[in-house]
Amino acid sequence: MRAEEITLDFLDAFAEAFNRHDVEAILAAMTEDCVFEASAGPDVWGRRYEGRREVGKAFAEVFETFPDAQWRGARHFFIGDRGLSEWTFSGTRADGTRVEVTGCDIFTFRDDKIAVKNSYRKQRT
Repeated sequence: MRAEEITLDFLDAFAEAFNRHDVEAILAAMTEDCVFEASAGPDVWGRRYEGRREVGKAFAEVFETFPDAQWRGARHFFIGDRGLSEWTFSGTRADGTRVEVTGCDIFTFRDDKIAVKNSYRKQRT
C-alpha cells in the first residue's frame, strides 16, 4: 500500500472539495473501489457505500439534505497508509433544523488516493 503522495495540501484540497459540494473533485481523490462508511446507518459501522458510483451518490445526498453544508477548521495528520481529519460540520435541513457538530474522518490510503473514508461525528441532543 503506497501513500507516498499524501500531503496536508492533498487533504486540504479534499476538504475544500466538500465545502464546494464538488462530488467530481471528491471522487478524483479516491480510488475506483473506494469505501465510505457514514456516521449513521443500520449497521455497527453506520452505512457503508462501496465504489465511486455509490460513494458519489451518498455525498450528493448529503449535499441535497444540507444545501449549505460546510466542514470548517479542518486539521489533518497522517502516518503511512492511514490519516485523520478533524472538522466542525454545519448545515441546515430543508425543514430549517440547524446542525453543528464536531467530527472526524479516518482514512486508509492506497495508490496515493483515499481508499476508505470512515466518518464519525458527535450527536447533539
